[in-house]
Amino acid sequence: MVMRPALVLLGLVAAVTVARAAGFHIQEMTSPSNWTLDELKPATIEFNDHVGGGADTPAGLISFADWARQNPTQKKFLSLYADYAEPTKVVKGKADPAATPDKLYMYIAQARFLVDRAPGSIDLSQYVTLQFLQQIDPAIKHTLIAAADVKPFKGENSAGNDNPNRKWCTGRTTSICIQSTYKLEGKIPIGIMLVNKLRDSSKKIADHIDFQSELSALSPADVDQAGLQQLTGLVAPISGVLEQNIFYVNQVLSFAKFFAVFQGDPSDPNKTVVTAFMTLAVEASVLDKKREYENVPVLRNLVPADVLMGQSSFNSGNSISAGLPKYARNEITTVAGLLEKTKN
Repeated sequence: MVMRPALVLLGLVAAVTVARAAGFHIQEMTSPSNWTLDELKPATIEFNDHVGGGADTPAGLISFADWARQNPTQKKFLSLYADYAEPTKVVKGKADPAATPDKLYMYIAQARFLVDRAPGSIDLSQYVTLQFLQQIDPAIKHTLIAAADVKPFKGENSAGNDNPNRKWCTGRTTSICIQSTYKLEGKIPIGIMLVNKLRDSSKKIADHIDFQSELSALSPADVDQAGLQQLTGLVAPISGVLEQNIFYVNQVLSFAKFFAVFQGDPSDPNKTVVTAFMTLAVEASVLDKKREYENVPVLRNLVPADVLMGQSSFNSGNSISAGLPKYARNEITTVAGLLEKTKN
């Protein structure tokens, strides 16, 4: 009898949570170059993640080299830093020991939505907290760390990620440094256990993803106004930027970034246009495992490229285990709801 009111209360909380999440909905769009503010509706997130790759590129991904050549503005702002290049490595056993690029493939998501608040009323510094990150995705656990705790950039997963312009987690007024852990969900851990048993390798695949990042809020004076207007395709003053740089990941990814640009709505001073991007750099070596997995019947549905792009029966939930497309949509939808809800 005592538990019944508690269950009712939990049901009400869940209903309110679902209602808030349903405040914004995704509208799939073609190329962002065709987007106009006239078509942007309230509570709607215009979303696109269909980048053009080559014949040998997995669907939904584009090689880093092609991305840098086709969209240098995105490459400048959405890489870890403006001059970022694919890391190099020396391949053992080759007659020519010269270092070769360690190829990356990029997942690029772009979204745009309206927040029913004037740009001057949005204090981005209030979102530079662990609480904000936890609200975006409760499945990922975060703790604060100091700049001195940033891992050295010597391993395969972090080579080339050391920012030459400044040390990560330093040099910005409004910024926090974060250690995060995500325990893979659903059937993926079981699949990983099978892979580890079947592979003749001392290096085991982890059933979790660890990463370190820096979350910052940038003021109008901190940013390249003209460059960011070119990035968003909207000629309006930049009122601020919310940026998360993920510079260390223990597996699968080389780096990732969330980058949200805030601009005033030229037609309504009481509204803010947010153009948000998510970029994730996938190591080519992860995708090269396709043949290895396809040759083992029990693992055919665990092909890394299929799991990453949400096209496997192993995908589940709403977080990273759901695959990058679903994860990106869920994260941006949640961020839009939190921005709309919060009042300064």
